[in-house]
Amino acid sequence: MKTKIWILTLLLVLATGESVRAAETLSVDIFGPGQSRVNILVLPARGAGGQPATNLARNFGEYVNGDLGFLPFLRVAYLSEVLGGDPSKGVKAEDIDFKPLQLSRIDLVMTISGAGQDIEARVYETFTRKLLVGKAYSQVDQSGVAHVADRFCAQLMRVLTGKSGFFDSTLAFSKKVGGGKELFTASALGRGLQQVTHDGGFNVSPSWSKDGGKLAYTNISDLGHRLGIWDRGSRVSRLRRFPGNIAISPTFTPDGQIAISLSLNGHPDIYLLDADFRPGKALAPSWAIGVSPSFDLSGRKMVFCSGRLGGPQIFLLNRDTGAVDRVTYDGTYNTRPSLSPDGRFVVFARMTGDGHRIFIRDLVANQERQISFGPGSDEDPSFDPDGYFVSFASSRGGGTKIYVTTRYGDPARLIPTGPGDAMAPAWGVATALN
Repeated sequence: MKTKIWILTLLLVLATGESVRAAETLSVDIFGPGQSRVNILVLPARGAGGQPATNLARNFGEYVNGDLGFLPFLRVAYLSEVLGGDPSKGVKAEDIDFKPLQLSRIDLVMTISGAGQDIEARVYETFTRKLLVGKAYSQVDQSGVAHVADRFCAQLMRVLTGKSGFFDSTLAFSKKVGGGKELFTASALGRGLQQVTHDGGFNVSPSWSKDGGKLAYTNISDLGHRLGIWDRGSRVSRLRRFPGNIAISPTFTPDGQIAISLSLNGHPDIYLLDADFRPGKALAPSWAIGVSPSFDLSGRKMVFCSGRLGGPQIFLLNRDTGAVDRVTYDGTYNTRPSLSPDGRFVVFARMTGDGHRIFIRDLVANQERQISFGPGSDEDPSFDPDGYFVSFASSRGGGTKIYVTTRYGDPARLIPTGPGDAMAPAWGVATALN
């Protein structure tokens, strides 16, 4: 049973008179061309009334430090970098000597205090001494402290960047179970890992509905290919068969329909299913394969993989005009595209002489760059809900695991998914599992 955590959303105007004016102080443009890093220092946790910090408060600080390490626009500073050591006597602005922090080029400083099952956390901008984020949490226990740290970091990211999709999202992915594969879900930090399908066979290629309420996927077994739909409300999966021997790479459109590659005419084409799961006309039909559809938030743009010009390449369908444009020209094997929510960027896997690597193409600037660098092979890229982070599967550490980078190619971080291979990550909104 989940521990109920009461989050007292106090913006900590608490008895200090401190105002929250983040918009007028420090902000970070994570989508800008130059990625500057902001230095943040998390001060040691304190107890109430000069008492030693509780284990709960210390653990909260440890989780926050770990969470912040996933944000490449932040650099977590060490206390040893500050002249004279800890410049604080308490957790409020009047308790902090900001001058040593300013001289040490610390941009943000975070204080933590705890008493019993209560935790308070504040982040100040050191040059203005203004409170950017302040939260108080009560009835927290050890089983819920990681979740509280994640929520706090989501709020901090939202204040700094206007986005928090990384912390407010859920990953679905395929993992080996026995002789087959089943689908699992976890937070973007790897927390709350759980198996959600028990279909047997190989369950692959998950895709979230926009509201996070359903997962579409492919089940492959002795019965052939079937479309799977997992419903988070009932926590039940249903499988459907189609004519032909192929039913792969199902994807939800923003309006809740499903696009799927079916072999109704002897080769795979992408079809849009109606409410009764009946396929309509093929989208971007061709004599060659058409697989792996991915849509922008408008649902009017669709990228996909096709062999219509020889080897597999990435193409873009304008659903309003029916025009199909080629996206990739370099490489002879480009697969598994994912379109950013704004429709501007496509990430995909390309086979290189060193293995598969993840590339990104700017459809407006018509520029392309590599954003993963191995070792091993990097495949199955997927954009997060903000179009900033990119998850992918990689064999760089032995076996296959899930990693996350950004669309700028920042150093990849491992997402903990437990023992066994994990692959084919797909992002969805976190409320799906709340």
